[in-house]
Amino acid sequence: MIFSALKLVHVLAVILWVGGMAFAHFFLRPSVQALEPPVRLRLLHAVMKRFFSVVLWASLVVLATGLWMIGRTAKETVQAGLAFNMPLDWTIMATLGIVMILIFGHIRFALFKRFTRAVAASEWPAAGAAMASIRSWVFVNLCIGIAIVCVTLLMG
Repeated sequence: MIFSALKLVHVLAVILWVGGMAFAHFFLRPSVQALEPPVRLRLLHAVMKRFFSVVLWASLVVLATGLWMIGRTAKETVQAGLAFNMPLDWTIMATLGIVMILIFGHIRFALFKRFTRAVAASEWPAAGAAMASIRSWVFVNLCIGIAIVCVTLLMG
């Protein structure tokens, strides 16, 4: 029962994170392009601030639940007298998931900080450049997230 609960929380956090990136990239960004840079960038800053706060927690939940599920399975396997060999899809998921967390850390703690400073100073070209970098890295993370989902559903 605990494994199922952990898996549910894990998957819900992934859905929130990957779904939010898809929404931002494919729907929010194109919709605000018609706005003037100061309005657009302030709006995107407010949205990203909220989203990145949620993703910070979601990424920690994904990491903790993933490690817990792997550890629990390894422990039960070893206690049953068997050798634990992590399945390939789990290895791929865990490795790419850690890459996603590292990329998110760069987005949140480097690029978003730069974006925040530029918006606060009303330096719209710098804010636009920072937002473009954020968008590029979010797209990379979105692609990795989709790849993880594909790998786990096709191999699992």
